[in-house]
This record gives sequence, C-alpha cells and structure tokens, in this order.
Amino acid sequence: MFFVSVLLGSYTVTIPDFFTIVTNQLTGGPKIPGASFIVMENKLPHAVIGTMIGVAFGLAGALFQTMLRNPLASPDVIGISSGASAAAVVAIVVFGASGATVSGAALAGALAVAVLIYAISSGGTSRGRGNAAGNRLVLAGVGIAAALQAVVSFLMTRADIRTAADALVWLNGSLNSANWDRAGVLFLALAVMVPAVVFIAGPLRILELGDDTAAGLGLRVAGTRLALVVIAVSLAAVATAAAGPVAFVAFLAGPIARRFTGNPGLPASALVGALIVLAADYFAANLAPLLLDGTVLPVGVVTGALGAPFLLWLLVTANRKDA
Repeated sequence: MFFVSVLLGSYTVTIPDFFTIVTNQLTGGPKIPGASFIVMENKLPHAVIGTMIGVAFGLAGALFQTMLRNPLASPDVIGISSGASAAAVVAIVVFGASGATVSGAALAGALAVAVLIYAISSGGTSRGRGNAAGNRLVLAGVGIAAALQAVVSFLMTRADIRTAADALVWLNGSLNSANWDRAGVLFLALAVMVPAVVFIAGPLRILELGDDTAAGLGLRVAGTRLALVVIAVSLAAVATAAAGPVAFVAFLAGPIARRFTGNPGLPASALVGALIVLAADYFAANLAPLLLDGTVLPVGVVTGALGAPFLLWLLVTANRKDA
C-alpha cells in the first residue's frame, strides 16, 4: 500500500523512475523535471507520515484496548483526541496560530487531558480491581470528550468563515501539510516510543491475566498501568499533532488485526493502522474526486466513515457469539 500510494494515483511513477529520483535526491544527481518534485515533496512525505501515524495510532489503540480489556478504549473514545482537538481549535481561533504552533498546542492538549482523565479515574478506590479502574477511565474520558466537543463547537460558531474552515480541515485529520520536517520530528518521537512499547509488551501480557495474578507474579500493577497509559497517550498525541485527529484508526486497528491473526498482537495492530491510513489517504486523494465531482476529502473523513459501520458489525458479531 505504501508503494501504491507513491507510484500510482493522479500522477503515476514507474518503479525505475522512482528509484532514480530517490537515488539522485540522496546523491545530488540530476532531477527529473516535475516528477522529482511530485515524488519527493508530495507523494513520498504523504506516504511516510501516513505510515508513521498509522503505526502510532494502531499501537496506542491496541495498548489501551489490551490494558483495559475493552474494545471501546481507544484514544478517539476516551477523550485524548478531543483534548488535542480542543487545544488546536483554541490556538487557531483565539490566537490565530498555524503550522507547528497548532501541532504543539494539540500535543499539549492531549497530554493535559490524559493527566486529567487518569487523575479522575484513579480517585476513590484506586487500588481496586483493574476492570473497575478501566471502566472509570473510559467513563471519565467519555464525559471529558463530550465537554471538550462542546468547547470546540462554541469556538467554531464564534470564528469567522476562513478561520473556521482552517480549523475544520485540521479537525477532520489531513495529510495535506505533510513535509519532511514534520516527518523527521515524528520519526524521532517514534524512535523513542516504539522501543518503549517493546519493553512494556511483556508486562502487558502479564497484566492481561488480572491484577491479582499479575501482582502474585511480582508485577507492580499500578506502576505498569501508569507506564502503559503514558506510552499509549504519547503515541496518540504525537500522531494527532502531526496530522490531526484521524478518526477511528486507533479504534479499528486492534479489532481488525485480531480478525486476521487471531490475537491482538501489537505488531499486527501497528501494521493494520498504517494500512488503514495509507488506503484511506489513497482513496481520499485519488478515488473520491472521481466519485464526488473533483472533491478531495481529508483522510479523517474516510476513516471516520469506516468507523461507525465497523463498530456496528463488531457488536453484531459479538452478540452472535454470545448467543
């Protein structure tokens, strides 16, 4: 799918030309007029960032869903994406921010809301059972997400039409602002967090056995759960900061990976997340204009359209199994 995104579409590139373009770019060789710019400044950054945010969202969703043993526990549902969205809209509408400033605001908003959700869900009998803590976290996230959505709606009604349009594009999630600088920052972030996921994967499997069993095996349950939340939130936050809240990728990746592989493996979830983003971006940029009289959709519109029917299908199949 990565190479489909780069080689095909409204402007096709042959495989020999692709390798020639990349090689000449790296070695300072001659450029192919037009083709070099389209590949190196448009198609390739889109595909690289799409792959990385798909991996980040897929891992974040799988970590939350596995840790909380709840298929609804994804950053979209529990308010992390809403925190990023609200902070970004405040930056755009109130302060007139753009570019990296909006991404920084989204990152800060996601982390701040994650801290608030964790603090609320850890209140009361925080040393109780893991399922109870997980349910509190999901409920706290849903409530905060609803409040933040109201803030976003209020700001959008108060903004002028151009500012509201800019904010709306960001809220839908888009790869239109993909560039190599943003790709470099995202790569450095993943270079830190992916090894952290590998390190925490073992304790996560032990935590799946239940809090009592995990504690009996010597696992520090509270500390492990906090580390998992920090890693998952960080993954979702940097992906959202790079491309906006691309809807339902974190929610879809884990269940789809489970359908293909039979288990909710983190590598499979990461690859499925990348596949979803790349396929949705290709459809939005190349196929949607043919179906919608030239309208180019943000990638988040396509992934959002996939989320609701998949959720219904997941519920129907689960009910059949229970029956």
